[in-house]
Amino acid sequence: MSTSVEASEEPQRASWGRRLVQRAAAVDDGAVMRTAFWALLLGTVSVLFVDFRELTQNQAAPLPVPTQPILPPAPATNPEASPGAGTRPAITTSPEVLEGALVIGLRPGGELSLTGTLDVGSAERFAAEIAERGEYVQTVVLDSPGGSVVDALAIGSLIHQRGLATKVAAGSLCASSCPIIFASGAERIASPEAAIGVHQIYAAALGGNAQDALRVAGTAMSDAQTTTAQITRHLEQTGVDPALWLHALETPPQLLYYFTPEEMLALRLATRLDNEDLADGTGGETEPLRAR
Repeated sequence: MSTSVEASEEPQRASWGRRLVQRAAAVDDGAVMRTAFWALLLGTVSVLFVDFRELTQNQAAPLPVPTQPILPPAPATNPEASPGAGTRPAITTSPEVLEGALVIGLRPGGELSLTGTLDVGSAERFAAEIAERGEYVQTVVLDSPGGSVVDALAIGSLIHQRGLATKVAAGSLCASSCPIIFASGAERIASPEAAIGVHQIYAAALGGNAQDALRVAGTAMSDAQTTTAQITRHLEQTGVDPALWLHALETPPQLLYYFTPEEMLALRLATRLDNEDLADGTGGETEPLRAR
């Protein structure tokens, strides 16, 4: 019985097999290629969609921490000079004072002193002081290793708007972002014995983790370039030769390029070299030199 059933099923299987072969043979080669193409295209689109979704999600997500372009404060104890720069004059201000947060003080003769590191928020405190004592203040006296370039630019812009003078005395330090403020004065008075120097800007992430390092680094690079353009534009507005900042771009953050008195005048960083702090051989004062 089973033998007869199996015998009857064999012709049916053979018939199905022949029909399947006939249908496959009837399919045009072009149709097969088209089907394969569309299947491959669909797979590719699916992969691209997944990648695009992940990319847009990453771009839409805010950075875990803000980035702040800064010029690192110059080492207060022994700021090393960059090769080719001028010799660093002696700094008489104590390292403890320079490394501390910025202190704003009023002096006789219409002078407002800025002493210490430019921490975040220094510009707001300076603006509040000017708003309260602006009619009295005529000159901003600097003694700072630098710090926040954002605050330095804001302080410099206000000094420029007010037409105030800036000054760096003998034995004082004005480094890193501090020269941005000094360059903002309507009159810029420097002692030949003042230590004025610059170095590279960088943008640091204020926290974060290793997973976001690459994205934060890209944003930091963009921020640093944008801030460099802002500094250059600010120097042009205040009448200082923007070539001054080439020395900053060429000097690593751990070093400082110190300007010689001749360079200060040539680059119009200083409009006048004031020798009132230095006695000549006869005990009198020497004639101040001015930028041409």
